[in-house]
Amino acid sequence: MGARSFMFLFLLLLSAFTNERASAFGYRKKMLMREKVRKMFYHAYDNYMAHAFPHDELKPLSRSFTDSLSELGNLNVLNWLEHLPQDYNGAALSLIESLSSLIVLGNSTEFKQGVIWLSDNLNFDVDARVNLFECNIRVLGGLISAHILASEYKNELFNGLYKDQLLHIAEDLGRRFLPAFETPTGLPYAWINLKYGVLENETTETSTSGCGSLILEMGVLSRLTGDSRFENAALKALRKLWSMRSSLNLLGTTLDVLTAEWIEYSSGIGAGVDSFYEYLVKAYILFGNNEYWDMFHSAYLGVQKYFKHGPWYHEADMRTGKATYWQLTSLQAFWPGLQTLVGDVAAANLSHREFFHVWEKFGVLPERYLLDHDTIHPTEKYYPLRPELVESTFYLYQATKDPWYLEVGEAIIRSLNYHTKVGGGFASVKDVSTMQLEDHQHSFFLSETCKYLYLLYDDSFLENQNYIFTTEGHPLPITSFWHANLPLFYIPTNSTSFKDERNLNGVSALSSQVCPETIFGGKAESACHVPDLRESHRCKTDLECGTDSTSCRKRTCSIAGYCGLWLFLV
Repeated sequence: MGARSFMFLFLLLLSAFTNERASAFGYRKKMLMREKVRKMFYHAYDNYMAHAFPHDELKPLSRSFTDSLSELGNLNVLNWLEHLPQDYNGAALSLIESLSSLIVLGNSTEFKQGVIWLSDNLNFDVDARVNLFECNIRVLGGLISAHILASEYKNELFNGLYKDQLLHIAEDLGRRFLPAFETPTGLPYAWINLKYGVLENETTETSTSGCGSLILEMGVLSRLTGDSRFENAALKALRKLWSMRSSLNLLGTTLDVLTAEWIEYSSGIGAGVDSFYEYLVKAYILFGNNEYWDMFHSAYLGVQKYFKHGPWYHEADMRTGKATYWQLTSLQAFWPGLQTLVGDVAAANLSHREFFHVWEKFGVLPERYLLDHDTIHPTEKYYPLRPELVESTFYLYQATKDPWYLEVGEAIIRSLNYHTKVGGGFASVKDVSTMQLEDHQHSFFLSETCKYLYLLYDDSFLENQNYIFTTEGHPLPITSFWHANLPLFYIPTNSTSFKDERNLNGVSALSSQVCPETIFGGKAESACHVPDLRESHRCKTDLECGTDSTSCRKRTCSIAGYCGLWLFLV
């Protein structure tokens, strides 16, 4: 089985209307939960439009606004506000982030109004210093996704009024990104001024996510505009970053873009690194370039070998693989969803349940939880309405149709409404131990949290469609025009049965680019698992031993003639 079949396995996880086994969580209850999510979205969206638009984000407690896109990282910069035009009203960030959610919820009228307003009013020729990564995933990704959706509804919604305006705005923004990549290494600066480019004395420190998670949005922008500069810049940065990996195929968290030297060697799957792994898989699905898969394959094995401890993932030194910090971070909750995309459903379920236990313990998911002390981090104990646990719940339900995940969604909805809903929207939690609230409704609550909750109970948006979602929840279609391995006339399929005629002995599902369930007669326990040659585990040489399903480490043959993880026993 080749890359095409493996990619179809990815796509079926996002295909709608597969038959669900009978359960107590029937159709009526699903529709009831769907309507609860719909009310949540509009409570957040309507309050934003009433009290914050066209500024970036809503402050739900004071029913005011914040221009967070330009404020992020600038609050300590002297006189930064003086650089903005006096009539600056933000970039309508939450509207941009809401557009694809409006389509998912079936509100084409509000979507149309939003597209027209942005087409007429959005302008990035402002003296504003923004974070390249955040602006890329939120603004550029939101504009590109909305453009694609607007193009699909061009005739029935816009009556000729939509003429690719959002794409032109996105292209203008992409061009303003390009100076960030003008470094000796090709690694981009973390910060860019939209009007003047890279400022004098700009920090040269960035994160792995910051320079390794740009390929989806900038790659699609190149495909839509025909301007290869965007994809080339993002790919050059990604290749340079990958070349900086250790011999263990691990990367650090922060680095210098001018010297390509690591600043922080400790790393994990959470903040500063998370979307790097995510975008390798999704770039492979979207573009079909095996280079992305080869990177992910090696990186995934490194994570499983050196970060995994039972159901949890600690942080480790990229040079030695030795544990550094034993902590859960809320951003790690995306990992079960990623594992589901590569078919590692059993491992995904195990970690997902542990994340949900922590959610149940506090009512929401704290930003950082110290596993070795079984307590919340003393300062990072907030919950900013993050979507990662909901996202993984959605993927696992799509893969398994297990109604337990619907119950997880119900518990999350109940918590969000009880703890974070206020009269002016939904507020972030400042301290999960006291449930003290913070006056901020992040745009990703509209683009991701509500969207994934809605899709959990009603995935009709995905019917006869194949999308991947960016790290900010913006849907991008799988199309043969962008994909190296899809036939020109590609028909999406819900098929789940694949027959591989090759001899798969001695290779993992991950290496073969197939789902673990389809090979080895059902004996494969994870994506990296390679069974021992004999069921008795007897051996004469290391070549007769496989790969451990939990740690992804190579098993060896002992003096007594049995396969095991003998080299790792202390």
